[in-house]
Amino acid sequence: MIEFRLIHDGSFWIAENDSITAKGKSLEELDRDIETMIRQNNNSEDHEPLTVIMTFDNVVIPEWIRQYSNHYFNRKVLLFSCKKKLV
Repeated sequence: MIEFRLIHDGSFWIAENDSITAKGKSLEELDRDIETMIRQNNNSEDHEPLTVIMTFDNVVIPEWIRQYSNHYFNRKVLLFSCKKKLV
């Protein structure tokens, strides 16, 4: 399992942690970029699915509206091809 902080900057969805920053104009693009970044940074050769947890960071929501929603949303995605592929 790998965890990310999720934000939207007005144009892009951005998922980041200490070692990876990925972005996309849509959530689908974001998922593909996460998959690419993990594949580039992963030395493992197994092909097990990877669970990706994205927790939305409420800091990007204006303070006055935070009282109406305790979270924007969180995502849990299962990526099947994010492990480095055998050549």
